[in-house]
Amino acid sequence: MPNTKSAEKRTRQNEKRYARNRVYRSSARTAVKKARTLIDAGNPEATEAVLKAVKALDVAAQKGVIHANNAARRKSRLMQALHKAEAAE
Repeated sequence: MPNTKSAEKRTRQNEKRYARNRVYRSSARTAVKKARTLIDAGNPEATEAVLKAVKALDVAAQKGVIHANNAARRKSRLMQALHKAEAAE
């Protein structure tokens, strides 16, 4: 329970930001999970899914929802997995 007016306002701001940021974080996680699943299954649509995941991660990083280095690391690992799966075929 906030004790001051500024603490009350900060709580309201945090709730709004949390709700707004959740959309981008969730969509990025979903896209990455879908891409991983398709890569593991050896599905030819994996490349498109990876590109969508990369875009979702870029948007999340641009909005400040996740750190830019976090997005870069995830994109790198996704592409690495994709290339490894393509080489195995």
